Amino acid sequence: MTELSDRVRVFRQLHQQGCFVIPNPWDIGSARALAQLGFKALATTSAGFAWSMGHADHQVSLGATLEHLTVMSRAVDVPINADFGGGYAVAPEKVADHVTRTAGTGIAGLSIEDSTGDASNPLFDFSLALDRIKAARAAIDRSGSGVLLTARSEGFVAGRPDIAETVRRLAAFADAGADCLYAPGIKTMADIRAVVSAVAPKPVNVLVTSDFTNVAELAAAGVRRISVGGALARAAWTAFLGAAREIAEHGTFASLSGTTSGQELNKLFTTSA
Repeated sequence: MTELSDRVRVFRQLHQQGCFVIPNPWDIGSARALAQLGFKALATTSAGFAWSMGHADHQVSLGATLEHLTVMSRAVDVPINADFGGGYAVAPEKVADHVTRTAGTGIAGLSIEDSTGDASNPLFDFSLALDRIKAARAAIDRSGSGVLLTARSEGFVAGRPDIAETVRRLAAFADAGADCLYAPGIKTMADIRAVVSAVAPKPVNVLVTSDFTNVAELAAAGVRRISVGGALARAAWTAFLGAAREIAEHGTFASLSGTTSGQELNKLFTTSA
């Protein structure tokens, strides 16, 4: 397995030019399968991991998340970016402490959100959100890990779809030291280009969870990184629940026809072990 510092270096190089897809596995098997398919980097998904543990998203503890990040980083040779939510804290100093711990798990990057989880006030106040990114930046710098910091503004997925405010926040996060900027939920090319322009030359991540665009179109708009969040996990759960419901409700097994064979899966994981 490559040294962790090498993975950080590779991850940073991927953000320097071009456009790459960073899909989101939720466990060792899905991570190894994606690595086998040739993806150059992967990102965890808080939702996918939570569902695999029998929890709703955002209901997994910091300790369980740190253990998961360590396991995922050891499972594959490619760089792993950590979906680290809001840093499992509100106060900047606590965010910094948790980021320091996360940087020691072997991940090559991590993201910090500005979402509060409170539907009545879904985003942290601007100044607090900015201080949280500054704290994460300082913690990474003190760690000497070189872990790449992605700053996320969640307005479009938290009930505040305001592109002007999203751009204002992401531009401030970029100035505060974020290496990559991310506004999950933006889908129009006008909004995507507005974010890319506002934070240039820093790279932008776009979330794609449906067929509203493609890699070539996003690359042409200047997007550097494309993730899919919990969409691959949802695709897996969709197939599982469809087959299970058919058996439970109808006593038939048609959904099991045409599935990937055990032989093919054994071959995949034998080569990735």
